[in-house]
Amino acid sequence: MINPLQYLVARFGQFVSAFALGAVLLGAFAPAVNADGRLVSLGTGGVTGLYYPAGGALCRLMNITRAQHGIRCEVRSTPGSVTNLKRVIGGKLDVGIAEAGQLHDAVTGQGKFTEPNPQLRALFNLYPEYISVLSRTDSGISSFADLRGKRVNIGKEGSSQRITLAMLMSARKWRLGDFSEVHQLAPAKQAKALCENKIDATLYVVGHPSGAIKEAIRDCDSALISLAPEDIAAVIAHNPHYQSLTLSGHYYGEGQADVQTAGVNATLFTRSDMPEEVAYAMVEALFSQFEKFRRLHPAFAHLKIEDMVGTPLAAPMHPGAERYFREAGML
Repeated sequence: MINPLQYLVARFGQFVSAFALGAVLLGAFAPAVNADGRLVSLGTGGVTGLYYPAGGALCRLMNITRAQHGIRCEVRSTPGSVTNLKRVIGGKLDVGIAEAGQLHDAVTGQGKFTEPNPQLRALFNLYPEYISVLSRTDSGISSFADLRGKRVNIGKEGSSQRITLAMLMSARKWRLGDFSEVHQLAPAKQAKALCENKIDATLYVVGHPSGAIKEAIRDCDSALISLAPEDIAAVIAHNPHYQSLTLSGHYYGEGQADVQTAGVNATLFTRSDMPEEVAYAMVEALFSQFEKFRRLHPAFAHLKIEDMVGTPLAAPMHPGAERYFREAGML
């Protein structure tokens, strides 16, 4: 005859064992959160652009060194700069990547931002992004002025390409009606639309080499075109973080000519309430493994620490980043 007390003890042991096993199984499939809850979310961009692999590279380096700081980094794909800024400001992301020009607007309350956001802080500049106008060679477009009367993709509302194109159009006193057709395509669909002869031209603001641009040049006889000196001057006058740049045609093959354009740095940013040790750890993760970072994408191969740290930032530097750079002798 079974002792009731022994039976209850045995059943309780089975229950505890099952509960423990369930917890283990749930843990295998649940997001891995640190014991102290320190998870950093990093807003990037679409998977075809450079923000996404840049954020992925940074999170990879941070997660490699997780034993040192106890922080896990997680990449979030977003529409890009403006979305990242709004989500970081609203507390929906911890860190983001944005064009320095858009970060400047967010700090000062201009453009897409109706009020200043003094809580934004920069960590460091990543790489230059170039205004890159891509057109079909059979479209008759050989300069930016030739876009008038053509089928042009202006990008999604709130996207960096749309904001940049609006700056250029304003300087020339153009309106959307000056194009024969206006398309509002997501970045992932633009090269395909160009190759399928649905548009004559599109504009990217991107680091190079760009997979989407390489695809269009390779598959459908497209070419990058230069901005006129007055276009470059207009962009620089509009925002102090733009500069005149030369885009090497070598990125896209020996036959490609260099392109004169303007550009702006992609910047890693956060809020002032990020703990100093977290900002320090993010900066240390990249710069203590800088050569490894440069090997993670062709666009990072020629980066120099002095450009990433020494170039003026569009927001005040976070104290955690500043402490690392001073300790490392980079400031």
